[in-house]
Amino acid sequence: MVLTVEIEEPRCVAAGHCVTAAPEVFDQRETDGVVVLLDAAPPPGAHAHVREAALLCPAAAILLRERDGSA
Repeated sequence: MVLTVEIEEPRCVAAGHCVTAAPEVFDQRETDGVVVLLDAAPPPGAHAHVREAALLCPAAAILLRERDGSA
């Protein structure tokens, strides 16, 4: 399974739940706390944490796309 991550930055409310759930994929800008995407195609070992981050995001600013990877 290939998972890709997109951020809708204008929706971000800087809650930081994504960084707590998946610090290898998300960070926050120091100036305003808005999410910074570190890895748009995280490795399979990080997928569960990335899905959790998306679920925890109060603004639904994290978009996940999955495909089977056979193409």
